[in-house]
Amino acid sequence: MTGSSGTRPAAFAVWALTRAVLLLWVTKVLTPPGLDVTSDVSVIYHGWSEVLRSGTYPQSDVTWQYPPVAALAVLSPGLLPFLDYATAFFVLAFLCDALVLGMLLRASDGPGRRTAGVWVWVAGVPLLGTTAYARYDVMVTAVAVAALLAGLRHPRVLGALAAFGALLKVWPALLLAGTARGRATRLAWSTAAAVAAGLLLACVAAAPGALAFLGFQRDRGTEVESLGALVFHVWRQFGWEGRVELHYGSLEFLGPHVPLVSTLALGLSVAAFGWLLVWRLRARTFGVSTPADAAFTAVLLFTTTSRVISPQYMLWLVGLAAVCLVLRESRMGWPALLVVAATGVTQLEFPIGFVHVVSSDAQGLTLMFLRNGLLVAACVLAALRLWRDTVVRAPGREPAPEAAEAVLSRAGRADTPASAP
Repeated sequence: MTGSSGTRPAAFAVWALTRAVLLLWVTKVLTPPGLDVTSDVSVIYHGWSEVLRSGTYPQSDVTWQYPPVAALAVLSPGLLPFLDYATAFFVLAFLCDALVLGMLLRASDGPGRRTAGVWVWVAGVPLLGTTAYARYDVMVTAVAVAALLAGLRHPRVLGALAAFGALLKVWPALLLAGTARGRATRLAWSTAAAVAAGLLLACVAAAPGALAFLGFQRDRGTEVESLGALVFHVWRQFGWEGRVELHYGSLEFLGPHVPLVSTLALGLSVAAFGWLLVWRLRARTFGVSTPADAAFTAVLLFTTTSRVISPQYMLWLVGLAAVCLVLRESRMGWPALLVVAATGVTQLEFPIGFVHVVSSDAQGLTLMFLRNGLLVAACVLAALRLWRDTVVRAPGREPAPEAAEAVLSRAGRADTPASAP
């Protein structure tokens, strides 16, 4: 695959245009639709950075719910001392976005590769709106994308980057779910364990409060955008006596039966872990795309069943879907399209229509059922395809082409090799 047909220049042009708009929005040169989401950077992140510079983690702030290496992301604007904190953060987010694009473009070149994944990233990020650059999740996603792409040849690098990412925001630990049995798993998992232990010890030794996030995460409830929150969005129409309040850094439902729904959500996450464990034990065909497909499915399952589905979580899914779809063998085309669609709906509900979500009116209900319904559909389809391709499908069988993948790679079809790796 080469860029001569115009596929790569077109992808870069769309990326440059959409990212220019994102930068103009977050720096307030242009006014974006909806709520201003940049205050998390200029107020909360900046405040945390001041505490971290004093030699301690923000252990008295319940909104600090991140693993200790997240301090690096919060302190990273110091790398650009000639800019104010918020502007420096947005520039670094933009550079991480560009890094992901570069990695995907490079990975899409060669036999068994395609540009569909590049287009998932190019289109998916701006569909999230200003939230994409106003949270540090794009930095974590860049680490995850690098880990999966490096893991195609270097399991130790996958393990090291997955461990680093897990201590940035936990979920990259799931990148190890699909490593091939045998040597690849031993190298990746042992490296991850060693790197994670070393980093954790270093953080604990460096400053007090490195593990404070564990208690704050445990005590979170049912956030208004989560799957479980749909129960209360509907119940409010019939007189439920609860309320919505800022709690542990996000707007959550508080009131009768909320603990029960939160417990059921945890039960769904446990069930998802159980399914992954059974899949891991039953899988017998590990192809080139299996690590990426499994990581995407695992993160999708845990994101959808979580008590909290913050808008920025969609970046994780877009990044992992993009890695899947640079690999021609992957069958995650339709789940990836569902995730991209859910990302677009997410911007409609936050920041554009968040007041409707909080008030549980007809528009808010429609947006939440649509977004979460798309995620549930993506979960079911991704899990079924992963199971079929690794447990049921006979070794060596070629995956059948699918319409969604054709849609995603239409621009690069003519210059994509037909052979699978």
